[in-house]
Amino acid sequence: MSKPLDQLTKAELISLLEKKELESVRRLEEKEQEIERLRGIVDRFARLAFAQKRERFEANRDQLPLPFGADPVKEEQQGEELGKKIGYIRKKQPRESHPGRHPLPGHLPVEEIEIHPEVDLSEMECIGSEVTEELDYVPAKLVVRRYIRYKYVPKQKTGSTKVEIGTLPSRFIEKGIAGTGLLASILTDKYVDHLPLYRQLQRFKREKIPIAASTMDGWVRQSLDRLEILYDCLLEDTRSKGYLQVDESTIKVLDGEKKQAAHLGYYWVYHNPMDGTVLFDYQKGRGGKAPERMLKDFRGYLQTDGYKVYECYGSRKEVTHLACWAHARREFFEAKNNDAKRAETALLFIQKLYGVEAHCREKGLDADQRKAYRLDHALPVLNGFAEWFKAELPNVLPKSAMGKAMLYSMNRWAELCNYLLDGNLEIDNNLIENTIRPLALGRKNYLFAGSHKGAERAAIAYSFFAMCKKEDINPYEWLKYVMDNIMDTNHRDIRKLYPRNYKMKILKLQGRDC
Repeated sequence: MSKPLDQLTKAELISLLEKKELESVRRLEEKEQEIERLRGIVDRFARLAFAQKRERFEANRDQLPLPFGADPVKEEQQGEELGKKIGYIRKKQPRESHPGRHPLPGHLPVEEIEIHPEVDLSEMECIGSEVTEELDYVPAKLVVRRYIRYKYVPKQKTGSTKVEIGTLPSRFIEKGIAGTGLLASILTDKYVDHLPLYRQLQRFKREKIPIAASTMDGWVRQSLDRLEILYDCLLEDTRSKGYLQVDESTIKVLDGEKKQAAHLGYYWVYHNPMDGTVLFDYQKGRGGKAPERMLKDFRGYLQTDGYKVYECYGSRKEVTHLACWAHARREFFEAKNNDAKRAETALLFIQKLYGVEAHCREKGLDADQRKAYRLDHALPVLNGFAEWFKAELPNVLPKSAMGKAMLYSMNRWAELCNYLLDGNLEIDNNLIENTIRPLALGRKNYLFAGSHKGAERAAIAYSFFAMCKKEDINPYEWLKYVMDNIMDTNHRDIRKLYPRNYKMKILKLQGRDC
């Protein structure tokens, strides 16, 4: 039991006062850190709501003052000059052709319309012509393709009554009325142009073509089921890659077990920057077991953001874990309002690192040259950045926005520097985030998947359409080609239908280099 104050000795009283003072200082520091943390949260949401979303950093912040008041004399002079300029422009004759106009594409069909003077031409001869081109649009048309298979029997009655009939081509959907061109168009509109099925049905209604919603939904389901064999090959190939970038994104899914609520599922996306393969893998959750079937036996370079689940897989000895400099930069960008001076210093270091990458791209350096250039120019920047961290971290509140940004990078410093190990490695995860962007656009249109199985099927479409985008090929033409050929392709040759292999085949037929 503590003594009353009047019974304390002088030394005990001083000790008590020092303890209370220390406790007061500690509480004050905690409050300051909490204030800085909350201020950082407010600044972040304010930037999301009102500021530009791009994370653009410019080292020079000086700006000349804007002249809100104009000198009357100068204003009158400017008015006279403007009047002269307008008069000159109005009198100026228009040019015969637009100097900056791009030529129309040469692969499009040309419809020629000849126009002759509306005068008597019997006593005149043609000395030439002038050509004017315009780009026009002819709406897509639907056709009915009718297969008529004739039957034959022997003329001589020899006892054989075998009937010969023409062989019907392989059907992508057995006994279905939809052709491969229509199916490819529906899937491309839905997963590339983000046009939900109910909007596509409205287009058919305008053309007086009655198609039930359940019928179109069945076409999509059966089409993606047919493509699953190609997706399974992609799944196996992705597991064997030695370099993967991984990220995840949400998708709402209607779940029969959750009444009046949608389940929040996740697409886990795996991208190999070296050959451009992309795999969307739907999982119901975001826990540690979600990427297990893809990363359980993975060996090689794994590049991710700072999510803790990835650290479990990246810490294995068979895996070299790479962090993302774009995420590290984002932390400092969001801390600018909290500590502008330190934030701009950090962003300047990161800007120099990206300057090295820009030089490598502009010069077209190969992997070995890229690695050597990074070691000569990026490594000194990283060493200087690390020294700056050591000097500044003790002066920053840990729970402030700047403190969190610095700790984010320092806790992953080895992973952030691992991209120097190989010239094939990327400095950030931006390539995979670009592949996820179409998914985000689609969510705004169709809002949710109808079931978990439907979300798994959609992963098939998103995977191959993302690969088509990377190969710069028409997704509709690729999908129609696959639908026309997959039923007759041997399972050993199924990978020949990949977008990259399809592109190589097209280039070869055109006599161009692959």
